[in-house]
Amino acid sequence: MKPVTPQAIYSDIKSILITFIISITAGLICQYLGLPAPFLLGSLFGVWFIGGAVAPIRASLGVPRWFHIPVVLGLGTLIGGNFGPDILSQMNSWAATVIAMVAATVLATLAGLFFLIRIRKYDFTLALLSCIPGGQAEVIVISRDLVEKDYVVALFHLVRVALVFCSAPLFLALMQGQDAVQASNATLLAMPSLFTLPSATLLTFATMSIIALPVARSIKLPMPHLVGPLILSSTLHILGLVEIPRISEFVILAQLTIGGAVGARLAKVPFLDLAVYIRDAFASAIIVLSTYGLIALALASWTGLDFMQLLLAFIPGGLYEVTLLALIFGFDIAFVAFHHTLRVMMVFFGLPLIIAKTHKPTQGR
Repeated sequence: MKPVTPQAIYSDIKSILITFIISITAGLICQYLGLPAPFLLGSLFGVWFIGGAVAPIRASLGVPRWFHIPVVLGLGTLIGGNFGPDILSQMNSWAATVIAMVAATVLATLAGLFFLIRIRKYDFTLALLSCIPGGQAEVIVISRDLVEKDYVVALFHLVRVALVFCSAPLFLALMQGQDAVQASNATLLAMPSLFTLPSATLLTFATMSIIALPVARSIKLPMPHLVGPLILSSTLHILGLVEIPRISEFVILAQLTIGGAVGARLAKVPFLDLAVYIRDAFASAIIVLSTYGLIALALASWTGLDFMQLLLAFIPGGLYEVTLLALIFGFDIAFVAFHHTLRVMMVFFGLPLIIAKTHKPTQGR
C-alpha cells in the first residue's frame, strides 16, 4: 500500500479528473448515438482509445483503490435490491424454467471453460471470469483483484453483451432493436435521482454499504467488498425491511468508475496483444449463447412455452437491457427479470466459493 502523502493525493485526484472527463464526454457521445450501456461503453472505449493515442496523459489515467472500493460497496447493495418479498412466492410456478436456467448456466460455463482452457490454454481463473454468464460490470469488479489481465475479462463480457443486444432484436422483430436501446437509456435517465430521494433512503443505502464490509470481513467472506453488501441487501429486501431503488447518479458513477478503470489499463497494453483475446471473446460468446439457446429451444418444445420469452429469460445480455426488450415485445417482464436476477445471484454467490478453492496469487494466460 503506497504511503498517503500530499503528492500521492494530488496524483490520485488528477487521475480521477482526467479519467472522468474523458469518460463522461465519451459516455454522453455514446448516449447521443443511442448505444446500450452508454457510460460503461463510453468510459471504457473512450479512456482506452484516447489513452492509447495520447501518450502524455496515459500514465495519469486510472481510478485509485480508495475511490473504487466505495463504488463497489454501493454496487453490491443495489444488486441485492433486485430481490424482493414477492420473489419467494413466485418461485414455485417457475420451478421448471428455473431448473433449466440453472442447468443452462452450468453447461454454458463448462462449455466456455472447455474452449478457453483445453483449446486456447487459458489459466483457470482468467477463463472462468471471462466466460461466466454474469453481469459484465460486476465480474469486471471481481476480476480486478484476482487476475492481472482484468481488461481481458472486460473484453469478453462486453463482446457477449453486445452480441446479445444486437442479435436478440433480430430474432424478436427485425427493425426494433434500436427502440430497445433507446428505451434502455431512457430507463437509466428515469431512475430516481439522488436529489429526489428521501434522506432516510439515502442514509439506509449508505449505512448498508458501509457496515456490510466489516461484517463480511469478520466472518471471512470471500470478496467482502462486493459479497458483503450483496448478502446484506438481498436479505433485507427479501424480508421486506428495506426498499432501495436504483439511484440514477450512482448507476452512472459505477459505469464511469468501472469502465474508466479498465480503459486505463487497456490503454497501457499494445493493441496487438489484445487482438487474440478479441477473437477468443467472440468464439466464447457464441459458445455460451448457443448453449443457452439450445436449452431454451428444447424446453419450449417440451413445455409449449414461448421460445423467444425463454430465450430472453435465459441469455446473459444485461438485466436492464433484456428486461426492456421483454417490455417492448410484450413478454412477461417479471418472468424475464426474475430469471436474470436469479442467474446473476447464482453466479455471485457461487463464484467466490469456486475462486476461494481454486485461485492462486499469480494468474495469467
